[in-house]
Amino acid sequence: MNYAGRWWHLLDDGRMQCDLCPRDCKLHDGQRGACFVRQRTGDWMMLTTYGRSSGFCIDPIEKKPLNHFYPGSSVLSFGTAGCNLACKFCQNWDISKSKDMDRLADQASPEAIAQAAVDGGCKSVAFTYNDPVIFAEYAMDVADACHARGVKTVAVTAGYMHDVPRRDFYSKIDAANVDLKAFTDEFYFKLCGAHLQPVLDTLIYLKHETDVWFEITTLLIPGKNDSPEEIAAMSGWVIKELGPDVPLHFTAFHPDHKMNDIPATPPATLTRSRKIALDAGLHYVYTGNVHDSEGGTTCCPQCHAALIVRDWYQINRYEVTPESKCPHCATTIKGEFEVYSGQFGRKRIPVSINRC
Repeated sequence: MNYAGRWWHLLDDGRMQCDLCPRDCKLHDGQRGACFVRQRTGDWMMLTTYGRSSGFCIDPIEKKPLNHFYPGSSVLSFGTAGCNLACKFCQNWDISKSKDMDRLADQASPEAIAQAAVDGGCKSVAFTYNDPVIFAEYAMDVADACHARGVKTVAVTAGYMHDVPRRDFYSKIDAANVDLKAFTDEFYFKLCGAHLQPVLDTLIYLKHETDVWFEITTLLIPGKNDSPEEIAAMSGWVIKELGPDVPLHFTAFHPDHKMNDIPATPPATLTRSRKIALDAGLHYVYTGNVHDSEGGTTCCPQCHAALIVRDWYQINRYEVTPESKCPHCATTIKGEFEVYSGQFGRKRIPVSINRC
């Protein structure tokens, strides 16, 4: 269904400017923005994917990845189609770059999604697979329905949006994982068709102006964004602007989309990058997309005891106290924790949702 979108204005030359993200798409009647899903229809901006999804699954929360947001719990995940970035290495390109709206076979109201999360025993609902920035109105309505039922909301996003919609969107969100794709504007421009600064602005906003729990993920691509110098610069910026307690995930690239000529990331690169970030002073640094129990374990930043030991998405040890502290030295472990960890594990469950 088409849904009247927000964040736009008419220009003096008759075009309509979308004010959602820094692309500032300027549209004539009938044209779609770069994301493909926001379309001018007369003197209205329409969201063409409202209520339509590319699929629903129940995942472990660690898959988002979020290691400090109710570890071991399950999350109902869904996305739509389209994206406001143009990453040549996109690993969900069949969804994010889809221009075939018939792919969106699953339809559900916000209330139906929230109820499905409750029925499935999910702690949260995640807007993921493609960037929720471009379906923000739908995500925000789902968030309202979820909160009415005691369900948390998670955004998995590249963080590429303007200030006003950023404030509107994150007022509805409980946790986020933000892709910091690299730490150079050259990378963003050449490989993503975007710029670095708006993403940094989102991270600073989340830290200093919201209560949203957030973690950061960087997909390391050999020869593109994985140099020790760039990892050190990124880690230093995170320490200075966000503090040492924001978890940082380094994940492995595999050849995909328009970058099939680049080899997969060696595990040693992830290990080296994790060490650089830890040596810089970050307290919680993880590796992903590889089997690395040490890189998946949450340790106390003070006494270094292994508190949450993970094998992929399975939790094998959980020692964070009900007060979110290390039981060995009483250091506070930053994040959102419950009295007991969940044990959803590594399984993934496709879900059908009634369209009510």
